[in-house]
Amino acid sequence: MMTDLSRRLLLALAVTLSIIAPAAAEIKKPGHAHILVDAATGTILEAENADMVLYPASLTKMMTLYLTFEALHSGRFDWDQRLVISQNANDKEPYKFAVGAGNTISVREAVMGMVVLSTNDAATAVAETLAGSEEAFGQMMTLKARELGMTSTVFTNPSGLPDPRQVTTATDMARLGLALIRDFPEEYKLFASRGMTFRGMKFRGHNAFLVQYPGAEGIKTGFTNASGYNIVTAASNGERRLVGVVLGADSANARTQEMITLFDRHLGTKVSQ
Repeated sequence: MMTDLSRRLLLALAVTLSIIAPAAAEIKKPGHAHILVDAATGTILEAENADMVLYPASLTKMMTLYLTFEALHSGRFDWDQRLVISQNANDKEPYKFAVGAGNTISVREAVMGMVVLSTNDAATAVAETLAGSEEAFGQMMTLKARELGMTSTVFTNPSGLPDPRQVTTATDMARLGLALIRDFPEEYKLFASRGMTFRGMKFRGHNAFLVQYPGAEGIKTGFTNASGYNIVTAASNGERRLVGVVLGADSANARTQEMITLFDRHLGTKVSQ
């Protein structure tokens, strides 16, 4: 028998991202950019509009996860620690655990929720626990971005929900992907997860590249009306690892196919026809 929690989970996780309002009314069509970088050397293999300022959408959660991993390593968090879902966190749409305000999730559940399902309530709970508020956490995120060499990025919330002030570039997101690989090699393996189980229910992620490309390692997808379809990903052929970013694709399939084409050209694994 399906419980009330199960019904709320299915409803919350089934809501399409297309209901998200544009981040800024003046944006009529997202810009487009991509970059492909050798993970070992940092060499840029291919780039288009890589320094164009665009909206990150849920790629923002990569930084939320970076700070979560830092907190785990420093002892501020442990994997089994409980995080309270505030009313503010519970109000986040559309993807969320929907456990209800006042209830808790573990740090492990929060991490896997952000990685696999892009759960906004989990990202908000992490932010409020570490910094007291989304605004304060956004300042922490931006400061860390500067430390990592992300010179054009500003973060204002932990989830990537629309805010015209929250911006990034393909170059900066590639730097963040490289930083996750370099600084948290064990935790980085979680980005290859294709699904997760939460409270006895199994859910699949929505990163098609992870399924379609041999050697794919994640990392994160994102979408709002203002951003278009975004992805940061990495793949390895056993000898070489590349990190790629596509921002502002016209559809989920378009971003996947563009990324496949980029990796095919430089990694040697031929998937595109």
